[in-house]
Amino acid sequence: MTPYIRIGVISSSHGVKGDAKIYPTTDDIHRFDRLKYCFLENKGEMIRLDVTRVKYVKGMPVVGFAQFASIDDVMRFKNADLYVPREEADPLDEDEYYIADLIGMQVVTDQGQVLGTLIDVMETGSNDVYIVKTEDDREVLLPAIRDCVQDIDTDQNVMTVHIMPGLID
Repeated sequence: MTPYIRIGVISSSHGVKGDAKIYPTTDDIHRFDRLKYCFLENKGEMIRLDVTRVKYVKGMPVVGFAQFASIDDVMRFKNADLYVPREEADPLDEDEYYIADLIGMQVVTDQGQVLGTLIDVMETGSNDVYIVKTEDDREVLLPAIRDCVQDIDTDQNVMTVHIMPGLID
């Protein structure tokens, strides 16, 4: 499991004092209110950013960092991912998983056949959809519902699924 959990992406600057508009990748947008610091990934290096202020503009968090004093400081890191250490991530409820822990999982059917590797999670209004790359390089979309996803074993990095009629054709 990854030591960091992604919470957002710097989408642009806001104002002239170096505030960053953040596209949140967390279920709880107001987790930024509790944020004291986070890490920015830049070319494989994790850079600590200390939070000085948080406000919301049109439903998006705008965060001031001690390390950013100007628009140029922010724009150098446009599209950079922001992370928190795993131990400081919001706790999960039963049967909830961090997307970072699902990506790369081997997906097998309840019949014991290897279907492929989970490569992405599409978040929709009703339920998530798991995107699985098969061994013959196709993509299969699986709804993240109990009828389809039978077991997720993060220790073994394996997801067991039931292929409902019509899902793979």
